Amino acid sequence: MRRSIGFVMVLALLAVGFAPALAQQKSTLDKINETGTLTIGTRTGSPPFGYVNAKNEWVGFSIDLVDELIRPALEKKLGKPIKVEKKESTPPTRIPLLSSGAVDLVAETMTDTRTRRDSVDFTLTYFVTGAQFLVKKGSPIKGIKNIDGKRVAAQQGSTNARIIREKAPKAILREFPDQPAAFQALAQGQVDAYTNDGIQLAGLKAKSPNPALWEIVGDFYSYEPYGMALRKGDTDFRNVVNAGLMDGIESGKFFEIYEKWFGPKSELPYPMTPQARSFMLLQVVPK
Repeated sequence: MRRSIGFVMVLALLAVGFAPALAQQKSTLDKINETGTLTIGTRTGSPPFGYVNAKNEWVGFSIDLVDELIRPALEKKLGKPIKVEKKESTPPTRIPLLSSGAVDLVAETMTDTRTRRDSVDFTLTYFVTGAQFLVKKGSPIKGIKNIDGKRVAAQQGSTNARIIREKAPKAILREFPDQPAAFQALAQGQVDAYTNDGIQLAGLKAKSPNPALWEIVGDFYSYEPYGMALRKGDTDFRNVVNAGLMDGIESGKFFEIYEKWFGPKSELPYPMTPQARSFMLLQVVPK
C-alpha cells in the first residue's frame, strides 16, 4: 500500500512538472483566439516595407499585407474580429522574438534561407530582390568585385553580411544594428559603402535628406526572396497566413497593395517584372 501511495505521488509530481511544458505548446491560433490579437514583428526604419512616417504613423507594404490580407483570413478562420499589434524587430532580434512568443509573425524584409529554416518556418515568398551597394555619387565602388580593402557596412545578422564574408573576405566588414545606423556611418564617412537588398537601399535613398548625393551600384550579388516567418511546426497558423496571401494574389488585392507602395505614383517606384508576377501566381495552390 505504501508503495502504491509513493507511486501515485511520483505521478502527481511529474504531472505538475509537465504542466508548464504543456501550456507552452499552445498553438498560435489558440493564442490569437484567446487574446483577439495578432502580434507581428516588423521594422521602424525600412521603407517602404515597415517604417514610421512623417506623421508618426507605423506604415509599410508588409504591414498592409498583414492588415488587408492576413487579418481577414484569421478573422474568417476564428469567427471573430482580430486586431494587429506591432513590435519592432531587427535581424538580430526577430528569431528570438518569434521563438519566445513575443511575436506571432515576423512581417518585414526577412530572406527565406535554408539556414533560417532550421529555426523557423516561412510563408510563401511575397517579394524578390537582390543585394547591391549604396555609395556616395562618384564612388569608385561599382560592385562586389572591387570592395577589397574597402569599409563596407551591413546589418547585424543579415544574409548580406554573411555573403560579404564569404564572397569578399578582403573587404572590411562593419556590422550595424539597423539601417539608420548603417546609413549614418556612410554619411559620416566611417564606411565606404552600405550593402543591403536593392529595394531597401532605394527606400533609404528616397527618404534621405538629399537623395541626389547617393547612388545604388552593382548587379545583384545574391537574390533575396522575402517570406514571413512563423514558429517552426505551427502548420495550422501557417496555412491560414498562406491562405490570406494566396487569396490576395488570386483576387488581385495583393497587386493593388504592391502598386500603392511600388507603383509609378508611389514615393518609391519599383515596378514588378512579368517574371516576378508569374512567380507570385505560380505559388498559389489551385483549389
